[in-house]
Amino acid sequence: MIVMGVDPGLAILGYGIINHEYNHFSVIDYGAITTPSDMDLANRLKEIYERLSELIDKYRPDAFAVEELFFNKNAKTAIVIGEARGVAIVAAAQKNLNVYEYTPLQVKQAVVGYGRAEKVQVQLMVRALLNLRDIPKPDDVADALAVAVCHCHSVGPCSKYDVGV
Repeated sequence: MIVMGVDPGLAILGYGIINHEYNHFSVIDYGAITTPSDMDLANRLKEIYERLSELIDKYRPDAFAVEELFFNKNAKTAIVIGEARGVAIVAAAQKNLNVYEYTPLQVKQAVVGYGRAEKVQVQLMVRALLNLRDIPKPDDVADALAVAVCHCHSVGPCSKYDVGV
């Protein structure tokens, strides 16, 4: 099963694409979609949509997992991140992908085993679980990979040949 995980953001949207078979992970690709702050909002959102659509076309994931927003004290920031998150979900839905949403607590629980884990603990576990030499940077990329791992743990061990995947 190929899973695309996304950590939504407007300036930096992290993505991670992993393969999960028989409880074994392998990394296919990961990175960040960045948009410049001097670009108007509509074009930033369009850039995110187009880049995610290209990645979905290229890797053809079986599932699309995205992190839910947590409460942000700055309402304007929360709204803008919500807009980027919405664009990501639309890009997946446009490609007929099932979209799965996970809270930060669920992601930490699935990756570290503790829902209140620190960010660095999640990053270290992502590196270990995916057999990476270094922690992916920026943080948004490691978070996106963690979301993908969370989805895999949520559906359990499987093979690409399993029915219903």
